[in-house]
Amino acid sequence: MGERIADWSVSEVVVDVGNETGLLELWRHAPGQGGINPLPLPDRVVAGIAALRPRIARIFIQEFFRPYRAGGELHWELLDRYMDSFAATGARIVAAICLKPREIFGAIDQSKWRPDDAGEWQRLVRELVRRYSVERTLVTHWEIGNEADIGENGGCPYLIPEPADYHEYYTMTIAPILEAFPEARVGGPGAADVNAPLMEGFIRLCARYGTQLDFVSHHLYSDSPRQHAAGVERARSMLKEAGMQAETMVTEFSPGFEKTSTEDQAYEPRRAACVAASVLKMMEAGLDYSFHYHIWDQVCRPDDFEPFFERPEAIMVRHWNEVPHRFGLFGVNGRVRPQYFVYKMFAMMGDTRIAAHCEQRELRVLAAGGDDGINVMLINYSEMGHCDRVAAVKIAGLSYGDAELRLYRIDGAHRWTEDTLEMAPVEVRTTWTGEEFECHVAMPAGSVALLQIVRE
Repeated sequence: MGERIADWSVSEVVVDVGNETGLLELWRHAPGQGGINPLPLPDRVVAGIAALRPRIARIFIQEFFRPYRAGGELHWELLDRYMDSFAATGARIVAAICLKPREIFGAIDQSKWRPDDAGEWQRLVRELVRRYSVERTLVTHWEIGNEADIGENGGCPYLIPEPADYHEYYTMTIAPILEAFPEARVGGPGAADVNAPLMEGFIRLCARYGTQLDFVSHHLYSDSPRQHAAGVERARSMLKEAGMQAETMVTEFSPGFEKTSTEDQAYEPRRAACVAASVLKMMEAGLDYSFHYHIWDQVCRPDDFEPFFERPEAIMVRHWNEVPHRFGLFGVNGRVRPQYFVYKMFAMMGDTRIAAHCEQRELRVLAAGGDDGINVMLINYSEMGHCDRVAAVKIAGLSYGDAELRLYRIDGAHRWTEDTLEMAPVEVRTTWTGEEFECHVAMPAGSVALLQIVRE
């Protein structure tokens, strides 16, 4: 913070409790996991995610789980343990299929996407879906592949840049999914770049042939909330131009890649502010689901990837061991990161959105009401220069009487208890509200705050 908060610029925030604008389904914005090693989520991480009351999460099922072995035997032990850990969080799953058994596909080659034995490939997919969507009602959405537009550089054993090839792979793979579980939601392509020819071409082919497409998905790692929103708008535009109706998902997003990677950077509060601001911008753009990548940072071991990757040490080891991106809500050793508390605040917000705005665009606001009061989320985030601010929050439409004011903030002070994962409030006080109420909130640059007015 600056030396004198009284010298900071003041930005007016207006909240109208009486103007309800619809449901606020923040549960649609959740974290995801996968692709680095086959370990299940640790108990501490499971408990932390369960505390967010998630309804959905996204994973990808990588070949290192080895469900298909020589002779066509199916082995689910590794994947069962992994899936059990997600079941314990309470979330249902969007699962990207990234399996590529050498016994079915032959040589290790990212450009080889057509199996040598299509029947065995479809049997594997059918049994996968039967196990996790039918016998266990865990996976509701199946995403076909992961960043096939860039292949191994995106952590996927498939490089399928041509829309016609991906459409063929997609139709071949969704057939056994829908046979085993007709209620499944299927989609893709999980593109690394929403503007890649793969994305638009695939959507147009689905429209031309009447291929079932329940959702389209892409990824983006960027510090710019505007870029995140633009990606959503582009996906929605492609669907509209093709005459297709499908949900939109950003199945991986995070702040952008940085040229250095230190433990200190993982705890910079501006990362949390970027995540929160990006979710709000994607919501404004009409996104149906987003998944922050990822829940838990992991160690990458080349031996896990050698059976199906051409260059595991050149890609995965560099990205996750030497200069790891440290995107996780939890670090490798389970230490919680500031971004976790963005999702904690989301879970505290309430279900009914109420009108709120701020003329200062770098100070974003989201408000919701519930049976016991209101919640106002404030985000001070700029893509360019950063400025400390005081938010003058003016609330209209409150009922008269005593209330408790609570203020939580994600900032450089790390205001949480590591053991319990509970936020420590900046302020708790009894107050009295009338038809109009005003309070001031210090918003250091790159911070997120949650203001609650709760009836006693």
